[in-house]
Amino acid sequence: MGESLSKRLLIGPPGTGKSMLAQRLPSILPSLTLEEALETTKIHSIVGLLSAGQALITQRPFRAPHHTASDAGLLGGNINPTPGEISLAHHGVLFLDELPEFKRSVLETMRQPLEEGRVTISRAAGTVTFPSQFMLVAAMNPTPDGKMPGESKSSPREIQNYLGRISGPLLDRIDLHVEVPQVKFRDMQAAKPGEPSAAIRARVIAARAIQQRRFAGQRISCNARMGTRELKAFCTLDEAANEMLKYAMSDMNLSARAHDRILKVARTIADLAGVENLTAEHVSEAIQYRSMDRQLWG
Repeated sequence: MGESLSKRLLIGPPGTGKSMLAQRLPSILPSLTLEEALETTKIHSIVGLLSAGQALITQRPFRAPHHTASDAGLLGGNINPTPGEISLAHHGVLFLDELPEFKRSVLETMRQPLEEGRVTISRAAGTVTFPSQFMLVAAMNPTPDGKMPGESKSSPREIQNYLGRISGPLLDRIDLHVEVPQVKFRDMQAAKPGEPSAAIRARVIAARAIQQRRFAGQRISCNARMGTRELKAFCTLDEAANEMLKYAMSDMNLSARAHDRILKVARTIADLAGVENLTAEHVSEAIQYRSMDRQLWG
């Protein structure tokens, strides 16, 4: 079983639409396959979450546990192990709002499931493994008081301590760091209609179809689950793109894990554009999604 799907962190002041963006994500994702629907239904059935008369879950789950959630609530537990939120979000979206407010110990327990796409719970009665392949979406303010650094009354030390609640190893496992700035009044007044979810979903489905053809007959089905062998086979860079990535690795002091995530994101950007070969443009955009690695507010 491969790792979880993509992980993204939305960073911005309160009221900028971070929660709304997360809640809309399922509307642009491909429909559940029959196999995925059966797996999802089994998990929800174990904890009695199926509605009366409901035989099959057909919509991708969206789970949003409160930041007071315990280890057992998030990963699963009890005397007789039952699925936690990360398994209830299997094949769907897990939204962690106010990420720094979660207990650090709780967040750290997620690291292995994020990598492996499954969670193992051991109790005296035995050991149970539940699947946990989900899209992680987390949201946080840029500073303790919610304002941007230049406007915040928090001291640099307070801001650094706030950001430091999220460990480096956990942050390293997040693919996209997306800044969600405050929308100016004049921009709201002049705003043009945005692209409808149906159009975005069509591009996502087309990109996923490309990936399914790419990995046909292999143990994986999407870019997020590529290993070293697949990265070498499907993420070949030309000289310009390779130099750009090399410079970013050195300048931003990125880890090997971040290197691989940049390649996966760049591959997906190219797939969404219907382009076969990765270019410097794709790599550049992927690098821009590592703002926390660049210590934007450090």
